[in-house]
Amino acid sequence: MLHRAGRTSWKRFAAVLAPSVMAAAALGVGMAQGALAASFLISGQKFQVALDTLDVRGLSIYSLVDVTRNGTLVPVFVTGASHAEIGGLCQSVVVTIPVLGPYTLRVTGGERRRVEAKNLFLDATSLSSTQANFDDLDIGVAAGAVSKGPISREDRKSRFFDPNGFAQQADSAFLTNVHFTTVAVSAATFNVPDLDVRLRQGHHECF
Repeated sequence: MLHRAGRTSWKRFAAVLAPSVMAAAALGVGMAQGALAASFLISGQKFQVALDTLDVRGLSIYSLVDVTRNGTLVPVFVTGASHAEIGGLCQSVVVTIPVLGPYTLRVTGGERRRVEAKNLFLDATSLSSTQANFDDLDIGVAAGAVSKGPISREDRKSRFFDPNGFAQQADSAFLTNVHFTTVAVSAATFNVPDLDVRLRQGHHECF
């Protein structure tokens, strides 16, 4: 029987997030033994995504293993949103340029009008929020039975996806001061008002 709650704080939710990462690690072992095959390749470069507010309708969180081009395994938890409205978007990645040293590519938007996204997926290694509220939250649902939030079509077809694995879902969620450390982000649509892209010398990360 699934645990249900009307509104749940992030601290309580975070306490049960660890099993997702452990499940992802187990999937990684399976791939190393030849039982799994990668569905796509990532660069492996971690980058930051900071959001002043994240308002989600249709939330899913499930474990997965991403793989780099050279075969490195990267356990992640995927946060999916059927529809998301974002206030104060910041995305940053630090790259090292030969001779010149580190430069930060920083993308911002959504300061005056909200960013809107549909079928948004963030493959993350960490997530924090100063406050998070969830409506009609289910913790411990099987990943293959998630119905309130989206599962990436590519992930569902992949051998990395365990339909019996640990997952969470909620009808809606609202988070403030959100910090993701991610290795991949994808969306069916991603509309960013007031987009600003800058490359600056040195370290100028979002957080």
